[in-house]
Amino acid sequence: MARRLRSQRPHLVVSDHDHDLALARGGDDDAFTRLVAPRRRELHAHCYRMLGSTHDADDALQDALLRAWRGLPRFEGRSSLRSWLYTVATRTCLDLVEGRKKRALPVDLGPSSDHAVLGDIPLTEISWLTPYPDSGLSDDPAGPPARYEQREAVELAFVAALQHIPGNQRAALLLFEVLGFSAAEIATTMDTSVASVNSALQRARRIVSETVPAATQQQTLRDIGDLRMREVVAGYSSALERGDADALVALLTEDVTWSMPPLAHWYRGLDAVTDFATKVPLDSCGAWRRLPTHANGQPAVGSYLWNEAAGTHVSFAIDVLTLRGDRIAEVTTFIGAENFDGFGLPSSVA
Repeated sequence: MARRLRSQRPHLVVSDHDHDLALARGGDDDAFTRLVAPRRRELHAHCYRMLGSTHDADDALQDALLRAWRGLPRFEGRSSLRSWLYTVATRTCLDLVEGRKKRALPVDLGPSSDHAVLGDIPLTEISWLTPYPDSGLSDDPAGPPARYEQREAVELAFVAALQHIPGNQRAALLLFEVLGFSAAEIATTMDTSVASVNSALQRARRIVSETVPAATQQQTLRDIGDLRMREVVAGYSSALERGDADALVALLTEDVTWSMPPLAHWYRGLDAVTDFATKVPLDSCGAWRRLPTHANGQPAVGSYLWNEAAGTHVSFAIDVLTLRGDRIAEVTTFIGAENFDGFGLPSSVA
């Protein structure tokens, strides 16, 4: 009887998480890697939203995880490990924001051009916004978001708007609206008061509401469906590969814009965009190949330009498409082979 009673006593169960946490505090690097692995992708996306650059996000995440590793013995467990990691990552990003220029798009620099500008020179002194591969987004249903869907929170319009907000307001908005932290938790993260957090949120929301379209790309894509979205992307790619201006124009809205960071000139309206498209990508650039992909929660294509020396089409740009209804309202062409990092696309195509 005594043996039976002993067998029914509850056993203390130590979870794998708690076990790894104890090992990591003791200096076990493998245990720390296992702890942070489920959060790496969402932390990287958070750093991208804060900084507007995938490469800056790479650096910030690496620095943040190093800080977390060194500071883990001081983690007291008063909050979840996830909350603590976001605190470390946010503070790391705020340090970087203070020392770097805000990320921009050509539309931030000046008015649009009425006709094609040939021989446009890249502006290397500008810190440009970069595209974000959808493959970097977390698929953990227990992770973010709160109000914004994950893909809404990396859409170009939203990330571009964030770059016009001071770092503390940017952090407060992301932690509250995207990640679901309370004002009190954010105050602890940013070492400030709840009143200051609420004030920062109010100012940040105003700027975002003034610059981000009410209809997100996720809503638009749900409305038109995957089939029509793929048809639009295929039509865009085919028209540019064939040099068919009429087919391209048929896919565009009347007020379409086209920009090409790191080039400063950009175009607004069907006439200006048609003039640019006819004289530059459809005429003077050469032969194209394009592969479909996704960036910033939006349809995109990897663009490859014929290179005579290489004897093949080489990676040239990532074109991110912003739709309104089933028409293209914005084309943002991120020029540079470095933008292909993380997209899983080949460096060249035949």
